[in-house]
Amino acid sequence: MKLELQGMTKRFGPVVANDDISLVVEPGQIHALLGENGAGKSTLMNLLYGLYQPDEGRILLDGVEQKFSGPGDAMDAGIGMVHQHFMLVPVFSVAENVVLGNEPSTRWGSLDLATARERVQEISARFGFDIDPDAIIEDLPVGIQQRVEIVKALAREARVLILDEPTAVLTPQETDELMEIMRQLAAEGTSIVFITHKLREVKAVADVVTVIRGGKVIDSVSPESSVGELASLMVGREVDLTVNKSAPQLGDVVLEVRDLVVVDDRQQKVIDGISLDVRAGEVLCLAGVEGNGQTAFAETLLGLRQVTSGSIILGGQDITDDSVRDVLEAGVGYIPEDRKKDGLVGDFTLEENFMTDGSFSRPWTKGLSIDFASRHDTSTDLIERFDIRTPSSTTLAKKLSGGNQQKVVVARELTRDLKLFIAAQPTRGVDVGSIEFIHEQIIATRDRGIPVVIISTELDEVYGLADRIAVMYRGRIVAIVPPTTTREQMGQMMAGILPEGIAA
Repeated sequence: MKLELQGMTKRFGPVVANDDISLVVEPGQIHALLGENGAGKSTLMNLLYGLYQPDEGRILLDGVEQKFSGPGDAMDAGIGMVHQHFMLVPVFSVAENVVLGNEPSTRWGSLDLATARERVQEISARFGFDIDPDAIIEDLPVGIQQRVEIVKALAREARVLILDEPTAVLTPQETDELMEIMRQLAAEGTSIVFITHKLREVKAVADVVTVIRGGKVIDSVSPESSVGELASLMVGREVDLTVNKSAPQLGDVVLEVRDLVVVDDRQQKVIDGISLDVRAGEVLCLAGVEGNGQTAFAETLLGLRQVTSGSIILGGQDITDDSVRDVLEAGVGYIPEDRKKDGLVGDFTLEENFMTDGSFSRPWTKGLSIDFASRHDTSTDLIERFDIRTPSSTTLAKKLSGGNQQKVVVARELTRDLKLFIAAQPTRGVDVGSIEFIHEQIIATRDRGIPVVIISTELDEVYGLADRIAVMYRGRIVAIVPPTTTREQMGQMMAGILPEGIAA
């Protein structure tokens, strides 16, 4: 099926999210939609899928104009979408999820599960998915859950398939498998719109690459374009994607974690006996598929989770049971993985956000009162030093782009007197220009002799920043390896398999 978008425009108040966007996806083509966070990619796909209505523009399928009042209309027209965050009911079976909203019924009016199972088995066999239709979703690994999402779309006979950041939670092997599935779908005539920010994947699988910046189409180019060229189109300037760093100058052990166990609200272990050391002047990256305990580990170091057993020693001081404020005062800097939820107060000004960690000390306060003049001067200096694009220091944080919001968090944390710096997904959802800057700041922190712990699901980021890599799987550390470890070995460890020749 041929998809055409003509002059698509969508406004949210004064903000033009999509500005006269046109593109064509031919039958059997993998068309990558590339752009930085906030460029308008997801808005455009939500227009195509009927979640939003365009202010201007037309959607054509095989030359016929379409009007979608909701996703149901889009699905009926042959458009399927696999969202970055899966739209599956965890306690339902695969078959029940696949037919949800379009349930086959017996002649007596009850759910015809036998027909649902047959449909799942038919599509699975066709693409070699190996999915048990009776398996419960919450028991399946994320790679299989994503295949279930694809089966859902194909069960409704989707001829245009939208994949929104589909590799965000996959191991390298699962990513390779997904790309092979995409090629197979395209070979059978399915048109695929592939939304991503991962340049390596674009070059590996796309037939055409359309770059969107500031809500507009900048260019449509061949995937043969270099990574540097694609990055430059995304941000409008040349970008150095290489993390420049020298060999680490290691000092004493600063962070000691011994036999750490943490349980969640259901008394299930989210951290299961972790022990590790981090030395001054090194970057230790925690790698793994999202949801394997990395976030819980970072939150435990900060005092946000209660330790069940084990110990955390920072610079010789036991902080195992310290409060968050005590941990911060002990010299721990922290970038949370969700800046909007945990890193910033959107309705606070930048000045107010800068002082949230240190509101009880200089330069933010004097005695029991806020020192407004010092706060303003310090904030203005941070904005300049960290290249934060904002009208003023009194701008509300929610008014900034994602990359500039992240820079606010980075500036606040890295200008404190630190003994340890922890960053969870430090470049998630930011453009490649901001990624370059944030990586430079992380390495500069390491080079000042401050130990750094990075939690990242981006393997390129892990390889670029790490001096050592600790791979986590189901709350345990599978192995601690050097960044020379191959992607294949990393993928095996991220799936809980210890490759031959690597010690636990």
